[in-house]
Amino acid sequence: MQFSLPIDLLAFAASSALILLYYLFLSWRTRRDPDFSVHRFNRKVREAWVEMVAKSGKMDILAVQTLRNSVMAANFMASTSVLLIIGSLNLSDKIEKWAYAWHPGSAVESMTGELWLIKLGLLVLDFFIAFYCFTMAIRFFNHAGYMINLLAGSPEAGVSYAQACAYLNRAGAYYTYGTRSFFLSLPLILWFFGPYALVLATLILIAALYKLDRAP
Repeated sequence: MQFSLPIDLLAFAASSALILLYYLFLSWRTRRDPDFSVHRFNRKVREAWVEMVAKSGKMDILAVQTLRNSVMAANFMASTSVLLIIGSLNLSDKIEKWAYAWHPGSAVESMTGELWLIKLGLLVLDFFIAFYCFTMAIRFFNHAGYMINLLAGSPEAGVSYAQACAYLNRAGAYYTYGTRSFFLSLPLILWFFGPYALVLATLILIAALYKLDRAP
């Protein structure tokens, strides 16, 4: 019983270190090859889209519809985050019982009162971060909509192409952060069933992220 707490904390530290090393590798790889990352590619696409809308002067409806779809997607994800926060709090006692039923020898041994609160708190915090990121994405998508329409219809309004691109890319970045928070919740959920499940889920997640982060 006394060794279960350090094992869980060591597993969490190893999982965090693996994710940190992956993002350090991704940053290093992107600096060496800017076309490697899909995030850099997405930023280029958004900037090209803003330029197309601004120069054509006849695509206001397309711009509004595209940004509306982005706002609706971020709004749906933000609402999902709230539901997951409430669900995590309401089902906390049931998750412990399920863990005991599936892994009676290992799961319950690591479920001291303090550790259980840490696991549940980190999961709720992860969903809260996702909610914050998606709401910020909605905010910047709305601002970008006004700015892009000004570029197309009133260039003298004082809004530059670089500012519009910056707002749109910031919205896209927040949406990505929120989605990544959802991904990171999977290892945290499996952590309820033992430290080894946490490390294994982290390795699988990193392999999936590496595939997703590569540019097409």
